[in-house]
Amino acid sequence: MIASSLAHDWRATALQFRFALFTMGMMKLAIKGLRDPDLVHPPAALAAIEARTRAMGFDLASETRTGALLRALAASKPGGRLLELGTGTGVATAWILSGMDAHATLTSVDISSAHQHVAREFLGHDTRLTLVLEDGHQFLKRQPEASYDFVFADAMPGKYEGMEDCLRIVKHGGFYIVDDLIPQVKWPEGHAEKVPVLIEHLAGDGRFAIAPLYWATGVIVAVRR
Repeated sequence: MIASSLAHDWRATALQFRFALFTMGMMKLAIKGLRDPDLVHPPAALAAIEARTRAMGFDLASETRTGALLRALAASKPGGRLLELGTGTGVATAWILSGMDAHATLTSVDISSAHQHVAREFLGHDTRLTLVLEDGHQFLKRQPEASYDFVFADAMPGKYEGMEDCLRIVKHGGFYIVDDLIPQVKWPEGHAEKVPVLIEHLAGDGRFAIAPLYWATGVIVAVRR
């Protein structure tokens, strides 16, 4: 009786062990797949833009997972008006454009002509895109209230400077998106103290429902109620 019980326990343990190994194997495959950049089919112009970006030594461009998220959110706004603050070299710009339909428009603002020139070279042929060379905060001050369906604030203006001028232009049901919220070695001195203030401000703003995401470099997607 005891031997039979021990044999049964051994078989149960062996089955549990094999199931655990199988589960771990499936999890590894799933994680590997989710980390595969080819899974999201990067925009056609991205490789050339990233190569030029590296050659320039510009290290503030959005990463692949951020880009994939931006594209998915842009795809939810057919015919929408989209805004990017901080063109950089056009990495995130390319992702956003790749999610938009033929009737949506994207305005991308940056203060650096050298960086934005790369975006103009590789993406300027797209008639849905308007590139604006201007201080982002000054641009925001001129925009009508509730005039954009999607705002990606990837620069100091609209994020750490003039935030209210940015939030007020988001339409009801529209997105306000910020990234780079997880500490990074390339942050300048004093920047780390600003991030919790930004997060708390968004969390306490009753006009928006927020989804903080431990994704890529740290993202918050806020939706205007």
